[in-house]
Amino acid sequence: MDDDQRYRAVRSRDSRFDGVFYTAVRTTGIYCRPSCPAVTPRRENVRFYRSAAAAQESGYRACKRCRPDTVPGSAEWNVRADVVGRAMRLINDGAVDRGGVSAVADSLGYSERQLNRLLTTEVGAGPLALARTERAHTARILVETTDLPMADTAFAAGFASVRQFNETMRAIYDRSPGRMREDAHGGTLATGSGTITLRLPYRGRIDLSGMLPFLGERAVPGVEEYIDGVYRRTLRLANGPGIVELSPASGSRTTGGHVLCRLRLTEPRDLAGAVRRCRSLLDLDADPEAVAEILGPDPLLGPVLRARPGVRAPGHVDPAELTVRAVLGQQVSVKAARTLAGRLVERFGEPLGRPEGALTHTFPTPDALAAADPTEMSIPVARGRALVEVAAALADGRVDLGPGCDRDEAERRLVGLRGIGPWTARYVRMRGLGDPDVFLETDLGVRKALERSALPATPAAAARGALAWSPWRSYATHLLWASSAHDEHRERRGR
Repeated sequence: MDDDQRYRAVRSRDSRFDGVFYTAVRTTGIYCRPSCPAVTPRRENVRFYRSAAAAQESGYRACKRCRPDTVPGSAEWNVRADVVGRAMRLINDGAVDRGGVSAVADSLGYSERQLNRLLTTEVGAGPLALARTERAHTARILVETTDLPMADTAFAAGFASVRQFNETMRAIYDRSPGRMREDAHGGTLATGSGTITLRLPYRGRIDLSGMLPFLGERAVPGVEEYIDGVYRRTLRLANGPGIVELSPASGSRTTGGHVLCRLRLTEPRDLAGAVRRCRSLLDLDADPEAVAEILGPDPLLGPVLRARPGVRAPGHVDPAELTVRAVLGQQVSVKAARTLAGRLVERFGEPLGRPEGALTHTFPTPDALAAADPTEMSIPVARGRALVEVAAALADGRVDLGPGCDRDEAERRLVGLRGIGPWTARYVRMRGLGDPDVFLETDLGVRKALERSALPATPAAAARGALAWSPWRSYATHLLWASSAHDEHRERRGR
């Protein structure tokens, strides 16, 4: 987009571009999301930025009315496989706070100077500024939704000092943290129940009625459960285990809604990491309009997409866990894979200090599985050996599935391990690494969907046909899986 196109989006208050770019008003010193309901400023007074951090670096404060820091992230960073895309995924995952800019640069194979130049050119801000924006957003959530003391809030959000915390919050939000808390709670602090309740925003529409049951069907006993439209699971976070509950919020079927998220954390400083994992799980940064533009006109996928508008490609909270579960699920049904994973959890998972209903464990770590005896896993010994080898490769870093990994290299290394074939590696790439452009041409469900529509279903022919669905082939895969249920429902109505 050029600036004239961006300005037209602002004039029409088009929420599809919230998070894709930000608009700043020179005369007021404030930056907004494109859909801000305020009076549209004159064109000569508007500046556009690729990131909130870039607007802040230029001296602009966040709008109190549209709260531009709360918008969904740009879907671009999930699509891009270059160094900037990988760097943005790492920074959004908190890598700068954990290891500094040098650690991020080293993991990407670049110098700090090169990384800073690339990010500044592409998004208008360097890694430190981008990380600062993430810290401020986390701090705002803690200030407005908990009664955590301000000093604890500052360090939990990743700030080095209370002074830095106060200065940053005033610079970005034009209010002190104490005033922000008073405004949020009407002068009354939260109850301190230990649960943080959030609204996770998304753009466009969302098919939660299809996605949450998809996760529930695969829920591993002890780790996950799905009851009455609510999905819950345990999380293994940097400072201790957590529990998340995800459910539709009011307006979840309309444009620009929210998913209700309740978190119980061991340490508040894990809030940002937990939120990022939940957003990845539900693919909340997706752009359903862009997906529909490519897949909607297709004669096979279009009817399914219209029946399930806002379809997403469910990700996962932990790529290592997904990899283990994918190996367990090879050549068995979804129900059988759940049973096998549940046994693994019971034997090798870490029990929660405070179990909550059916949630009793976190999923076994790669280290725990790498040290296990393959003959004691209640699965065929050959698969047990493959599982141990995969876990060892994940534990010692031979296979990198982190947010900044090279997806092509990760897939190659996975296929090089005993017991992992192309389908498993690509399934991990699609769900564990959040790649939106993966097509599982050898998948049984995909083949049956193509055969039902009298389309070529051999892997080679299916892969060629799927090229027309790029760069959204992961969404096409999910639509093909859903098409069988759609066809069966249509047949029942016809009878």
